[in-house]
Amino acid sequence: MLKRATDTVLVSLFAALTAVGAFIKIPIPHVPFTLQTLVVMFAGLILGSRRGALSQVLYLVLGLMGLPIFAQGGGPAYILQPSFGFLLGFVPGAFVIGKILEDEKSPSPARILASLILGQGVIYLFGLSYLYLNLNLILHKPFPLSSVFMAGFLVFLPGDILKTLIAALVAPPIRKRFLSRISS
Repeated sequence: MLKRATDTVLVSLFAALTAVGAFIKIPIPHVPFTLQTLVVMFAGLILGSRRGALSQVLYLVLGLMGLPIFAQGGGPAYILQPSFGFLLGFVPGAFVIGKILEDEKSPSPARILASLILGQGVIYLFGLSYLYLNLNLILHKPFPLSSVFMAGFLVFLPGDILKTLIAALVAPPIRKRFLSRISS
């Protein structure tokens, strides 16, 4: 019973932190630069695959229900936003990061970095695919793949590299302390 309560609190906390990360943003056309992906990385690193992904599912559900917790609002119509694919990618992104690390109490820095890069790759896969389809098929704006790549990836790469390095440096001691508290 206590584990279920702890899980609920942690999942809710990371959903709330993701919402806070949405409001720390630099507006850029089509896809705003936010701190959400940093929180997603922390969710996977600290909570593991299941709880990390679940925190992002909760975030999506709350936003789609109408809470204005996405970078540009909320509600069911948000699925029409060109950037919505990145939000969808948060769920498998957190899962992948957590899955790679969850069997190790003290993973190597290289393994942590690899998990973060793969998790970011999953987020980009969902985000860029959705961005391309949204712009070309829903908004009827002819956007070649090269332009989508530039607008949805290259613009954000420096910031995402920085966020990945921050997560790789900051999360391991937090994760170690978290795991020792949960197991005791």
